[in-house]
Amino acid sequence: MGAVLFPNVEAPDLLVMSFNIRRRFERLTWPPEDRWGLRKERLRVYLGANKPHVLGSQEARPDQARWVQNSLGTSYGRIGHGRGKDRDGEGTPIFYDRDRLELRDWTQVALSDTPALDGSVGWGNTIPRIAVIARFVDSATGAPFVFVNSHFDAFSRRARRRSARWLADLVAAEELPLLFTADVNAPIRSAELAAMFADGGLVDTWSYAPTRRTVEWGTFNDYRKPRVGARRIDAILATPDVGVRATGIDPRPTGTSWPSDHLPVQAVVRIPVPPGDGPVPHGDATPAGHPDSE
Repeated sequence: MGAVLFPNVEAPDLLVMSFNIRRRFERLTWPPEDRWGLRKERLRVYLGANKPHVLGSQEARPDQARWVQNSLGTSYGRIGHGRGKDRDGEGTPIFYDRDRLELRDWTQVALSDTPALDGSVGWGNTIPRIAVIARFVDSATGAPFVFVNSHFDAFSRRARRRSARWLADLVAAEELPLLFTADVNAPIRSAELAAMFADGGLVDTWSYAPTRRTVEWGTFNDYRKPRVGARRIDAILATPDVGVRATGIDPRPTGTSWPSDHLPVQAVVRIPVPPGDGPVPHGDATPAGHPDSE
């Protein structure tokens, strides 16, 4: 692994990453680069080198989520479970550096009319789609914020429109700064996702950043040479009160190929500190009521 895009990010800045790690299949897949047995070591090297403070991942099956957590190191926690009715299958877990972030609470919801029902579908999606919603406090600065990670439907434009509206409603109901990571399965500025940006509720950190470490690569490269101007379907969004310092999309292979069929997106951000607040003591990162937090 060569030089990382954002080395030595320190408080008050946070390094955020969105990364669809590509689900593991039981059968052999083509091309060979897609096989988890080959990819997982590349993923371990990449994550071990980059060390985001908080990572929103997509398509992670339970064993893959454990691999990601172990690759990041012992200081990292993990929240989120599978999207199935038994909380199995692939998920959208969030990984966070417990030395930097204190987890106050979290929940997982289905993107459907029955959000509390595990495995529920609707809005045009036939596969369960989910979002993990977490509340953190930055132990270094005392700044509280909300972090949301999701994976919008790949097949239904209606489902993506409803998911974008759901996100907009969530943002409107929140008072804290909010960050959103996702594979939205459509170009970020497509009409079907317009609700996310309506009334200035969210901004695209790529467009908002004063510094970009890379050109705008298409984020779904499918183990092929990345292309400039291709679809950017993986994103980090933020409420306008979040300071966006820099962004980048890492196009480089790790060794002979890529860890996933998607490229990771990164952003350096700064969460505003409420007036009169300062650093808070670092407490227990596992909230009550969530024994499956790891």
